[in-house]
Amino acid sequence: MAGAEEFMRRALEVAQRAADTQGDAITRAAELVVDANVFWVFGTGHSHVIAEELYGRAGGLADVRAVLEPGLMLHEGLLKSSLLERLPGLADVLLQTHEIGAGDAVLIASNSGRNAVPVEFALGAKAKGAHVIALTSMRHSTAVSSRAPGGRRLFEVADVVIDNCGEPGDALIEVDGSPERTGATSTLVGALLVQALTVEIVTKLVERGRTPNILRSQNV
Repeated sequence: MAGAEEFMRRALEVAQRAADTQGDAITRAAELVVDANVFWVFGTGHSHVIAEELYGRAGGLADVRAVLEPGLMLHEGLLKSSLLERLPGLADVLLQTHEIGAGDAVLIASNSGRNAVPVEFALGAKAKGAHVIALTSMRHSTAVSSRAPGGRRLFEVADVVIDNCGEPGDALIEVDGSPERTGATSTLVGALLVQALTVEIVTKLVERGRTPNILRSQNV
């Protein structure tokens, strides 16, 4: 029977696949951020965790601006979050209340990349002249249709796509007797990828003679 050891082995395989294949995308994304006026991060549902991984993080960039809309997170209820991330027009409200502008870079995390809010947020940010970086699962996103009114998925909108290499549905492991698979990887691999992105950004800043503004742990 499957168990923790199988999950850890297979999750590490997903992480290794991402590490082996996403270097070029991470480099291109880092260049967009280094050239940007402001670096924004956004995600809905569990993908908001990826935005938080980049925001206020020890060892991370101090100048990141996160769009953390409570209703799109999970602490106000799973159903509410799921319904709101499918709601056309909500992204426009967020774009009106966050001053994303020309020359900014915006990272949007969405595992499926199909729901209205992340797709419309990406389109709206690009309409303002920002560059969009998507963190998504290409296997999942290409296997589903869009729920956004225009019929596009996040990877079809973004300037750079970073693939978390996850399975459709996110969960990896089939357990005999369980009707559904278990053991999701999007958060753990997503965190790996955005931390790699952070290191690449810092490296490029130093190469350009700029001093990175990095947060130091308050517990050191």
